Amino acid sequence: MAVNRVPILKRCRSLGLDPVYLGIDKKSTRQLRRANKKMSEYGLQLREKQKAKFIYGILEKPFRNYYKKADRMSGQTGDNLMAMLEQRLDNVIFRMGFARTRREARQIVDHKHVTVNGKQVNIPLYLTQPGDVVAIKESKKEFKRYKDILEVTGGRISPKWIEVNQEALQGIVKEVPTRDVIDVPVNEMLIVELYSK
Repeated sequence: MAVNRVPILKRCRSLGLDPVYLGIDKKSTRQLRRANKKMSEYGLQLREKQKAKFIYGILEKPFRNYYKKADRMSGQTGDNLMAMLEQRLDNVIFRMGFARTRREARQIVDHKHVTVNGKQVNIPLYLTQPGDVVAIKESKKEFKRYKDILEVTGGRISPKWIEVNQEALQGIVKEVPTRDVIDVPVNEMLIVELYSK
């Protein structure tokens, strides 16, 4: 399996991204030294795509598949793409506050700690649907790991499209998220322009 091993703060600097969007509290004091070159239109489009891939932890092929699927759906392609990325199981676990970062959420799903509607799911790219009940397995709820995570993420506000019960370590996906409730700093229209060439 391909793994992205680029240091997170270094990648955030190069993309002009605040590490808070990844669930990381650290800040880098280094400044990015770049010649004062104006970025081309293609460069801007590529950077937005790289930003989205980096935030959600997706490689190129799955990301392109999400774009193709979003393009076939009714409505605006960019909004559909962002909604699908938000509905991924690993992202839902992160948004519920059961993981400090999306990478940790992916690991929790991979290690078979998560159930969807009472059935174990260990596929991070599983797309949740409205009405799905996402929970940590009963046998894993007593782990010290989750007590530590909830201490850190307890103050995090979950989005409106998810209803969370942190004490029971479960939540419900109420609806498909709309673009205005997704707080990710990505211009999805540039991604659509890039792929539609």
